[in-house]
Amino acid sequence: MKKLMQLCCLALLFLPASLFAQFGQPMQQEEKPLAPVSGTYAIVNATIIPAPGKKIEQGTVVIKDGLIQAVGKNVTIPAEAIRIKGDSLFVYAGFIDGLSRAGVPKPKEETGPRPRDPGNPTPEQAGITPNADVRSVFSPGEKSVDDMRALGFTVAHVVPYGGMLPGMGAVVNLGGKNVDQAVLVPKAYLFSELTPAQRVYPNTVIGVIAKWRELYKQAVLSKNYESVYASNRSGLNRPANDRILESFYPVIDRKTTVMFEADRYLDIHRVFALQKETGFNVVLADIKDGADAINKIKAANTKVFLSLDLPEDKKEEKKDDKKDEKSNPEKEALLKRRAEAMSRIVNQSKMFASAGVPFGYASFTAKTSDIKANLRRMIAGGLTEDQALAALTINGAQILGLADRLGTIDPGKMGNLVVTDKPYFNEKSNVRYVFVDGIMFKYDVKDTRKPDATLNITGTWTVVNADKSEDKITLRKEGNGFAGSMTTARQSDALPLENVTLNGNKLKYSYTIQAGGQSLKTDVEVTVEGDSFKGNATTGSASPTPVTGKKDPNK
Repeated sequence: MKKLMQLCCLALLFLPASLFAQFGQPMQQEEKPLAPVSGTYAIVNATIIPAPGKKIEQGTVVIKDGLIQAVGKNVTIPAEAIRIKGDSLFVYAGFIDGLSRAGVPKPKEETGPRPRDPGNPTPEQAGITPNADVRSVFSPGEKSVDDMRALGFTVAHVVPYGGMLPGMGAVVNLGGKNVDQAVLVPKAYLFSELTPAQRVYPNTVIGVIAKWRELYKQAVLSKNYESVYASNRSGLNRPANDRILESFYPVIDRKTTVMFEADRYLDIHRVFALQKETGFNVVLADIKDGADAINKIKAANTKVFLSLDLPEDKKEEKKDDKKDEKSNPEKEALLKRRAEAMSRIVNQSKMFASAGVPFGYASFTAKTSDIKANLRRMIAGGLTEDQALAALTINGAQILGLADRLGTIDPGKMGNLVVTDKPYFNEKSNVRYVFVDGIMFKYDVKDTRKPDATLNITGTWTVVNADKSEDKITLRKEGNGFAGSMTTARQSDALPLENVTLNGNKLKYSYTIQAGGQSLKTDVEVTVEGDSFKGNATTGSASPTPVTGKKDPNK
């Protein structure tokens, strides 16, 4: 015990004196690279959009124990709350993805000889695995989860990879340390596609529909026989165990809904025909070009998730007057049809909204990097920002049956929020914070400016800390970037500087001190003006302290 106390004291010797006054007090600071000392947050003086069409100026949102505790103008902030200054920030309910594979690793494509009996393949070869559960493959730590979360998405209905019947999807929080912590609704939907198998039956869309119909009818017979056997087993053969058919039982009882990926009108028509014949409940998802099916969808009161994927908007090259002296009617007609098709797809959301059909959004086939730009394209085509926000929040929550927990910023709902530095649909907006189940994720704005050519940061600098102690840092050019080292009166050996970057006149670097078996990392961010700089240093989870620097003229 005595030795442990000595090590702790040794570690504290390396901290600037200005940090000691902070220990034992609640952290009132927004940047928390390590685990926070409190699970309570208060976003103060922000513009809050509690629901589409509503706004609270200079309001406060309090999150405590994973739930929204309070929202409004006159809100009492708990003493233990970590305060986030909300000036110029905008707060929205966390976005919801209706069909996604975020966090689900893509399986390797199978190669090899053609199956011996392509007309009678195994269920796995045929893409028939309705008994599979996405929870067995979902990983909250996958990069795709963070990519979606960085866009403001906090909840997604994720599904496994596969063929016509990949398996059961689950509604998950895009956060959490493990699968069980992330899952909100296990076995939420039986997911299905009209995707043919490769090299085996069913290898056509018509074959997929025929096989789907066959499996469903077999499941009905199997379920009925099990019911008869359970009532009187005498003289009856024991029912065979068939996990594939058993996966249909909740669908037959209408306790589980089938979510069908159907991106175009013909697929939508086929799914409706199959549903009419069998009677299962259905949600249509990842619709890309479904405008012609709007009346049918509305009449059936079917819930839908439209695709966030849009075709690339290719600009026509400038015509060469000499080469195009003669018009080409066929080419002009082709370009006109392509433009009309593009317009129909981009304006699909507007048409669904105008027809009064509520919809959410699905990222299923969309590139993460295109999603925000695609939303702006839809808005430019006539979709209002409130309609787009509704699709991302409350509509998605209602379709998934989670409107009592998600979709708006109301007391008692889950602490899922997205915080931006400008209105979300503004082209220059950046996501700064995302809260998932009350846990904060901070996103720094990437400075894409090139280093100021007039600045020369190489050389030796004297750095003055908040406690008036002085350090020496030496910066040098290394490749296309910078590197350096630091010496301090508190230790004899030089420390390497980490992550040295210069964007414009913003200089960042870090260093780590090893003391008593512990690592104490300090991040420094300063603004350089000529031969001096000033900014802040943040050690661990403590609040930032001011630092200044002066370049040594002779070094």
